[in-house]
Amino acid sequence: FRGTSLLVQLYWIFFVLPLFGITLPNFTAGYISVGLNIGAYGAELVRGAIESVPRGQWEAGTALSMPQGVRMRRIILPQALAIMLPPWGNLLIELLKGTALVSLISVADLMFQTRQINASTYLSAQAFGTALIVYYILARFLITPMMRWAERLVARRLGRA
Repeated sequence: FRGTSLLVQLYWIFFVLPLFGITLPNFTAGYISVGLNIGAYGAELVRGAIESVPRGQWEAGTALSMPQGVRMRRIILPQALAIMLPPWGNLLIELLKGTALVSLISVADLMFQTRQINASTYLSAQAFGTALIVYYILARFLITPMMRWAERLVARRLGRA
């Protein structure tokens, strides 16, 4: 799912699956498409963060005779979380931007409403300019501060602050 664009996946799930007898409602097709696409990137972030924890940390847990689950929960995942949070912030912003594509299959999101307003008023610059500002505010003043707060919290708990 990481190798193709979200738009192509969205069209395949919404328009091609019905040819095989699988018809999904607009909203369901939208969240499955976005979920699979962003989830694939998210899984790769988690895998990369876990693999980037130094080998010595893994060996230290083994030397302390920790079972694999305990070693992962108490040693590896806290360190991996600190590594994966910055790219997860980028992924959340990518998710926000990706949701605009679901308007192409008539899912009523911000872009769908913007297109409806544009169709009735013909005020393209104002309608899409407002949508641009809303997306910017969500990314800049909601997601980014939330992720920075989470990064500081995790760094403090790991003694890196």
